Amino acid sequence: MARKELALALGLAVVASPLSATSLQPAAAAPPPSPGAKYCMRVEPPTGSRIETVECWTREEWANLGVDVDKDWAKEGVEVRA
Repeated sequence: MARKELALALGLAVVASPLSATSLQPAAAAPPPSPGAKYCMRVEPPTGSRIETVECWTREEWANLGVDVDKDWAKEGVEVRA
């Protein structure tokens, strides 16, 4: 009985950990543009797949695809590569 209670307590501690919640939150605004910087954002996976896809393109390349980096960064942004 004590083992079940210990396992439950440890499980709740991991789930409630603020570190796990904050590590997955994207930045609120896109970082300022720099020459040649690539903005990596989540895109819809191909049909039939549930694996998350991340694409990295420059601001100009995203704009050519019809994506506004400043608008979509808060929801889909992952990282910026210099």
